[in-house]
Amino acid sequence: MKPANNPAYYFPLSNGRYEVKPGMMPFGVCLGNGEADQQVFQIDANFTDYRQSKMLARGESLRKYYQTCNYTPDVAGAIARLIIERLTQEHPQYFDCQKTANTLKFHSRLTQETLYLDADWQLQKVQGSPIIPSYASILDALAAQIQEDITVVCRAADGSNWLSAIHLCYPNHWSAEAKIGKNFAAIHAPVAGMEKINLRGDAIVNTMIDQKPMVRFAWGLSTDSRLNHHPQPPLGVLVNQWQGRSFNPQHPQLYLRIERQVIWGLPDYEAALFTIRTYFQDCSVIKQDSVLRAKLCAAIESMTSQSLIYKSLLESKASILQWLAEIG
Repeated sequence: MKPANNPAYYFPLSNGRYEVKPGMMPFGVCLGNGEADQQVFQIDANFTDYRQSKMLARGESLRKYYQTCNYTPDVAGAIARLIIERLTQEHPQYFDCQKTANTLKFHSRLTQETLYLDADWQLQKVQGSPIIPSYASILDALAAQIQEDITVVCRAADGSNWLSAIHLCYPNHWSAEAKIGKNFAAIHAPVAGMEKINLRGDAIVNTMIDQKPMVRFAWGLSTDSRLNHHPQPPLGVLVNQWQGRSFNPQHPQLYLRIERQVIWGLPDYEAALFTIRTYFQDCSVIKQDSVLRAKLCAAIESMTSQSLIYKSLLESKASILQWLAEIG
């Protein structure tokens, strides 16, 4: 079974400005994609490519893309239950879960894998084609069934917070190993323009955990459409071939890389699920639309020097804007 629906379409820079802000909206708000806007996990015609990218990343080095820190069985079980409940509700044509006295059987028609869980929602065994390396946990196994990356943030009794689990096979120039166990402010410290937001880091995490589900968007520019941009290239791959941020005006390739991020709090477990879904839009198509082109150019123009440096766009800003202005 292969999905045939096109990916959802988002254009989060419609105001023509590059902004660093929480930008949270109520989950499910209509953004022009119908049912997909009401789904935590979006399944589309690109599923096979996303799945293959995850399998390649896991095969390269699981620890490079999957990390946990003080991720308790209770929280792990609650997150697994949430993911499975959403998948079976949102995509009953692809997923089902059957319960017996002491076992849950979760099946994906997309991967032809069946996950067997115990009463605490922990992984017991897997049926299907051999997976190398074997799934390390229920979170690892479930992450391999979807097109989103997954992170989990937890809160301690004293109000402090930390990133307790991360399954990040589509990293955008950051790594699971560098962020695991850190609090909100420390995670976002390198991001240009985050200084004021980081001062409210604990309050933002409280909102993530205690309030109703939310959605937000982030965007940047990439010179390729590869999902995996881990800071460390795989063995045998040169850094300059891997990076994906060198714009060549003679052979221009430019993509808008968009992240749809869903936040789903579990206050009973002092935790929140945070999903990251990546999309690409070809800027050679965007620039044919005068309205979208103008907004993209204005957003690039609005970037501070610090943001341009952080995004590795300082040297290529002028040539990108010149290319975007060339129509024909």
